Amino acid sequence: MNIKRRRPFHDEDAMASMNDIMFFLMLFFLIISTMANPNVIKLMLPKANSTDQLAKQPVTLSVTEDKRYYINTTEIPLEGLENALTAALVNNPDPTVVLRVAENLSIQDLVDIMSIGAKLKLKMVLSTEKK
Repeated sequence: MNIKRRRPFHDEDAMASMNDIMFFLMLFFLIISTMANPNVIKLMLPKANSTDQLAKQPVTLSVTEDKRYYINTTEIPLEGLENALTAALVNNPDPTVVLRVAENLSIQDLVDIMSIGAKLKLKMVLSTEKK
């Protein structure tokens, strides 16, 4: 007995879900590639025989709550602060001052100190505590 089909049989591959999978893979790789190194500039840096590091000795300027000024551990009046900073940084090729200011002082006190540093062309770094 020979049974014939009305329609011929064709192999079909269900590829509809493959589009979704490819879309999600592409989206995943795009997101990961931008998160990996978003702001990296690749450079070939020159090589050197010696890799000596310069030891910087910053000067510490501390201001207490009652507006007493200290350069390292020496107390200085506000009027003599500019001269004392100049004297402390005479032999320093890259003058850096670390500011340690009490948290309850006004912003104007900080601006006064920073204006002295700007006048002397010093790098000033404000010291803070970790929360």
